[in-house]
Amino acid sequence: MAGEPDIVFYHAPQSRSIIVQWMLEELGQPFRLHLLNLKKNEHKQPDYLAINPMGKVPAITHKGVAITEAAAICCFLADTYPESGLAVPVGDPRRGPYLKWLFFSPSCLEPGIIDRMFSRPDVSPSSAGWGSFDATLDVITRAVAAGPYLLGAQFTAADVVIGSSLIWGTMVKVIPEWPEIAAYARRLQERPALQRVYARDAELVALQAA
Repeated sequence: MAGEPDIVFYHAPQSRSIIVQWMLEELGQPFRLHLLNLKKNEHKQPDYLAINPMGKVPAITHKGVAITEAAAICCFLADTYPESGLAVPVGDPRRGPYLKWLFFSPSCLEPGIIDRMFSRPDVSPSSAGWGSFDATLDVITRAVAAGPYLLGAQFTAADVVIGSSLIWGTMVKVIPEWPEIAAYARRLQERPALQRVYARDAELVALQAA
């Protein structure tokens, strides 16, 4: 009988945890799904707060060690399972740019999308840690224009993280449909792993609604 998988994935459908769901599909490693119902506040219960005191998804445990924050989880998984080809190894000159893109989404792209979505007053780029929305999109556009992925021919965990935010930002009508960004998003959405994620998440939504 097979033992417990090393990875336990704490997930809520139609939430930010879809980033890690996609990463796990690309990774191809076994994991146990621990489903959380946000409408029932299951993410605020003591057993889950012991995993993530912030009461947010996603989270994983790996061999019993809890890891939170989507970009950090993706970075950890890519490094832990190098055979997946989703990381740039230490010592490779592309490692720095790879790490930059991994954390560009939570530090620059996501804050910019949220500010635009809720029509928050413009903040001086010198005061906002993420700079300006237009500059953020310009940097990403230049990177994906050469394609097919952020680091050229290699698809990495950075594409999972950046791509998830771009796809979400486009869905909520915040990210403009610039040709370079739209083409990059289409390439990502054509990946079989992401198509499986969409199908599985729809099943999980129906399961929780039943």
